[in-house]
Amino acid sequence: MIEKNKNEEMSEVEEKNHVKTGEKPLSCSQTKEKYLNIRKAKKSFTCTHCGMSLTCKYNLDVHMRVHTGEKPHTCGLCGKSFAQSSHLKDHMNIHTGEKPYKCLRCDKKFSHSGNLNTHERIHTGEKPYTCDQCGKSFTIKGNLTEHMRVHTGEKPYTCDQCGKSFTRSGTLKKHMNIHTGEKLYACDQCGEIILNASALQQHMDVHTKEEPHSCNLCGKSFLCLQSLKEHEKTHTGVRDHVCFECEKTFSSASSLKRHQRIHTGKKPYKCSHCDQSFSNSSSLKTHEMIHTGRETLSLH
Repeated sequence: MIEKNKNEEMSEVEEKNHVKTGEKPLSCSQTKEKYLNIRKAKKSFTCTHCGMSLTCKYNLDVHMRVHTGEKPHTCGLCGKSFAQSSHLKDHMNIHTGEKPYKCLRCDKKFSHSGNLNTHERIHTGEKPYTCDQCGKSFTIKGNLTEHMRVHTGEKPYTCDQCGKSFTRSGTLKKHMNIHTGEKLYACDQCGEIILNASALQQHMDVHTKEEPHSCNLCGKSFLCLQSLKEHEKTHTGVRDHVCFECEKTFSSASSLKRHQRIHTGKKPYKCSHCDQSFSNSSSLKTHEMIHTGRETLSLH
């Protein structure tokens, strides 16, 4: 009995010495064995669907929602549901406008941590998703999924009006405008049709000639704040608009849009003289010189 007390007393002393001397706890073989046993015991919650091991029952319950589709956390503003409370919390930032996740390289802010992680790959050049057919890599998993359709020929997005199919949902949405002809706003100054209220407001500035937003680096003024923000990237070198097809980056959304016509083949600028079409306005202007006789160069 006395011997047992001595052993207990020695254990207490040894435990104290571990702290006092700064000795790493796992240097003691008994402590290390006990620690490893605890770690092993913690990984006793296994998913019966996929075999994944988790450290506690709560994590297992949350993981099971991947298989069951259960989404118990619902947004009180729009009704959208989520599997995890953290996902709901990030979603709420969309309604509040809060963007707590900030890029340390370019100061751009995001409402969701996942969006920040994806954005940071622009700076690091990381492309973790690789096609096993051709070896092409992508920064976003969704881009790889879309790319794989090049190999499989899959076109999962089908127009319910004419039956035409597309590889991307965005392409289908643009196509639907052919059928719906949805144009909600008209400019009372020139009659131009605008697709939404915010775009109409920006368009009206063309008539008023107001340019209230000025760059504090070069003094250039812009009609809207967004144009100023895009312009400022020419000073900072930020290129945060990424092409889903080839991963090329651009400083502005308009530059990306022009570039994407290379992939889509879209030529929205039509010559009024001969109906020839072009992917950008500058090419159209150059072409029209043939008809107007304003060519500055000729071949002889």
